[in-house]
Amino acid sequence: MKSRFLCLLLLVVLAAARAVLRADEGAFDFETLRFGAKQLAAEPYHARPSQVPEFLRNLTYDQHRRIRFNPDRTWWRNEQLPFQLQFFHPGFVADHTVQLHELTGRKTRPIEFKRNLFFYDQINLDGSIPDTMGFAGFRILYDLNKPGDELGAFQGASYFRFLCQKAVYGLSARGLAINTAEPEGEEFPVFEEFWMQKPAADAHALVVFALLDSPSVAGAYRFDIQPGPETVVAVRAAIYRRTEVNVLGLAPLTSMFWHGEDSRTTHGDFRPEVHDSDGLLLQRGSGEWLWRPLVNPDKVRVASFTDENPRGFGLLQRDRNFDHYQDLEAHYHARPNVWVEPVGNWGAGAVKLVEIPTPDETNDNIVVFWAPARPLPANEAFEFGYRLHWSLQTGRQPPAGFVASTRLSDVQKQPGLTRFLVDFDGPYLRTRQEDFAPEPVVTVGAGAALAPTTLTLQNNPNNGTWRVAFAIKPDGTGRPVELRCFLRKEPHVLTETWSYLWNP
Repeated sequence: MKSRFLCLLLLVVLAAARAVLRADEGAFDFETLRFGAKQLAAEPYHARPSQVPEFLRNLTYDQHRRIRFNPDRTWWRNEQLPFQLQFFHPGFVADHTVQLHELTGRKTRPIEFKRNLFFYDQINLDGSIPDTMGFAGFRILYDLNKPGDELGAFQGASYFRFLCQKAVYGLSARGLAINTAEPEGEEFPVFEEFWMQKPAADAHALVVFALLDSPSVAGAYRFDIQPGPETVVAVRAAIYRRTEVNVLGLAPLTSMFWHGEDSRTTHGDFRPEVHDSDGLLLQRGSGEWLWRPLVNPDKVRVASFTDENPRGFGLLQRDRNFDHYQDLEAHYHARPNVWVEPVGNWGAGAVKLVEIPTPDETNDNIVVFWAPARPLPANEAFEFGYRLHWSLQTGRQPPAGFVASTRLSDVQKQPGLTRFLVDFDGPYLRTRQEDFAPEPVVTVGAGAALAPTTLTLQNNPNNGTWRVAFAIKPDGTGRPVELRCFLRKEPHVLTETWSYLWNP
């Protein structure tokens, strides 16, 4: 009886919140959605009960894969609109569904689940499916490179990802991260409902609204999606607090790094490198550029880069050389970069990088986000905005020089020493000859020391890059060591700062 009562109570609460969003079907907009999120946050959190029938949840992985969307039922295809929608079928582990709505002007109408939207390929559907079940998510189609291309998708919790021209899917973004890598465990907010603005026949952008919910917060989101050689997703959000949040993560990105050029092993894999992203790039509020190569660590580690009003940060796949990946299926050389450009001043806080051990390439083990220093307000909206730039280009970098590669090795006949080789590249540096001779600046943090006479700088005549090489010796404490390196030509700093956390 108690569980039935709680279920009925939850349905009443959800109905009340949805009534706010649909009180005037001719007047839906971001303000309506934000008020609905505020009303939802004022109530105790209850997870929405799954409407996915048991027979769908019992499907195997292979059975669920055989369910395919019927392309003839693609939303907006009959009207030949530039953006079109297809939906993901619930089942197997996809037992949480989202409710979808079409928004025409400011009037909404639900997109109901129908069996004729899908091909079931001899799957025995021995039970009824309610029209209100919803979907596991949706994908957006757009003529990005050719007609019918996929542009992006929203699927699972608050995850979404997009493509730019000539790219393949790689890293993902999320609406919000809460308590990532904290001792109490991570909380995953969920997009519960979406409203897709019906585009005009000549539209070059698509607008999507989303309602987010979790035990700690509720929120309203607006996504303005503009595809192209660089696909830009402008995000506007208003978050309302239910309970206190220890670590709030804005604009979170999630990626995969198994092994790369700075790894000591390829884990027996034939491919030299396997990763969606190879580094974190930051542009601090002061203007300083910083590059942190990613690693697959032995244990979870968290790096925090304090800042105020950051100019941007992102996860990049700088290495575009197919020979460095040798993968004809995954195309890691064509995975997109994602750059986060804050809109307005974000104040004090830190960019946090979480690196998690992974035994293979199937796990997203890299997370980065902005953690504001000020806590969520108790009785008002926490509002923020940013733009996500999905691209294959690495244009967001210092004009004079950037880190092109990181390598490390043992030093022969000198046990205990580790040698680092950091290559700097860039149009300005490539035009300089060996007599230009910039100064390499290397800083070694507590736990190790720079080995005498090992710091060198060489111009590579094969490609015009500049290589800084040095060796360090740990002090025996075993603690991680922070390393920094950049090039300067007084009075100017020429390159971004290479930042590396080394575990002896």
